Amino acid sequence: MSGVVRAAWRLGAAAAAAAGGRAGRPLSQAAAGGGGAEADGSSSSSGGGSGSREAVERLVRAHPVVVFMKGSPAQPLCGFSNAVVQILRLHGVEDYRAHDVLQDPDLRQGIKNYSNWPTIPQVYLNGEFVGGCDILLQMHQNGDLVEELKKLGIRSALLDAEKDQDKK
Repeated sequence: MSGVVRAAWRLGAAAAAAAGGRAGRPLSQAAAGGGGAEADGSSSSSGGGSGSREAVERLVRAHPVVVFMKGSPAQPLCGFSNAVVQILRLHGVEDYRAHDVLQDPDLRQGIKNYSNWPTIPQVYLNGEFVGGCDILLQMHQNGDLVEELKKLGIRSALLDAEKDQDKK
């Protein structure tokens, strides 16, 4: 297991411990009631296939936080996708769109062409490509992710955790 994935797994374990030993509500359940993580990988595209530049552009811009991953937030199918889910969970980001590229080979290739980035997962904030697992982990570690989420109007749960820690 690579150092990046190992660090992300530790993040997930720390998040579970901070939640009282439970992992919390699976992010995919946030879709109930309109607008949580969608993990079906499907897209309704009226122009071009699911991997066309136009279709990918619509998916990327459909929500402030979009993740193209292997599997779903409730059941990631690779360690790097799991790490991205865990980092978002650690920051309390529950409302995002997740697209399973394993369900759609055209989308899998289309997103790689769109970003000119060869690997999955891929994270987009406000329609802009951020990077993959390694970049998101680095942003988490250096505090940039908190700032980027703030620009989207999302308050990182880590800020509340720091406040709670300061009170002790």
